[in-house]
Amino acid sequence: MSKVESADLILKLYDLRRETKMREARNWIFSFNPTSADEYFQTMMDPEVGGYLRMVSSYWDMAAAMVNHGAIDADLFNETAGEHVMVFAKIEPFLAELREKFQNPEAFKHLEKVILDAPHGAEKLAKTQEWLKSINEQIAAAQAGGKAGEASA
Repeated sequence: MSKVESADLILKLYDLRRETKMREARNWIFSFNPTSADEYFQTMMDPEVGGYLRMVSSYWDMAAAMVNHGAIDADLFNETAGEHVMVFAKIEPFLAELREKFQNPEAFKHLEKVILDAPHGAEKLAKTQEWLKSINEQIAAAQAGGKAGEASA
């Protein structure tokens, strides 16, 4: 597989990300911050947003499978995409439990492999998790500040 062929597939993946429903799902997942495997599983089954969660997580696992099987150059993929790391960062803390709940020991294996096989992949994953944690803390503080302002009004 040539770099040109990889680039073409990456651009096709990018085009799929621009589809209306996928864009809605990607916007939603940024604000989804599960705290347990149970919460992830329950959200996945939610009739309103479960489709978003399933769409984005399966999309990135599919894209990672293409990388892992050599259809897309791993370096080019990792240098042109980052959203997959954010998605996996939300799953990874309870990955083993999710695999049990799904009765699928290979759930998210492609995402896990493409990220951890990348140079400094584990470090990038940890940094992404810290970044998400800090954003969540900022959001919680802003919401608490807004509620405090409402209470004093």
